[in-house]
Amino acid sequence: MTTLPDRPNTALLIIDVQNGVVAASTNRDDVIANINTLVARARTAEVPVIWVQHSDDELKKGSESWEYVPELAREDTEPLVHKNYPDSFEDTDLESVLAEHKVGRLIVTGAQTDVCIRSTLHGAIVRGYDATLVADAHTTEDRSQYGAPAPEQVIAHTNLYWRWHEAPGRQGGTVETAEVTF
Repeated sequence: MTTLPDRPNTALLIIDVQNGVVAASTNRDDVIANINTLVARARTAEVPVIWVQHSDDELKKGSESWEYVPELAREDTEPLVHKNYPDSFEDTDLESVLAEHKVGRLIVTGAQTDVCIRSTLHGAIVRGYDATLVADAHTTEDRSQYGAPAPEQVIAHTNLYWRWHEAPGRQGGTVETAEVTF
């Protein structure tokens, strides 16, 4: 239902599942296992798997904390998008990668739920994409010391409000790993 013309394809987007990002995240191992399941299914279906990797002053490019977790293995042919802002589209080549693959629908996974996941979901909808959040394949760490709810509540709330998100000609939505269709 995307508003982007000639974009019939779907891509799996894996956002910031890096050592320093998910080290203290809720349900880390289960989320990574679900992402691995989705990666395998996407590859089998010949659906593009697009990796997004964040860097900033605290997450130095090339450092161990900047590296993707060892449980996830990117293939050399799979695009890697480097970013410096929460929205994976902002000042990156993500849009051109998606255009090259004629993608109009994104299946979104990764971390942190309350920062980069939310920003990218909204960024996708604003740019004309359909964006489905995999409800059990995203995570965040405990930021309650800064006034945020517990991570389980952040994840549940994001799943709740994104389930019904839509805009003219564009659709949000959530789905469990087992229910993802490519």
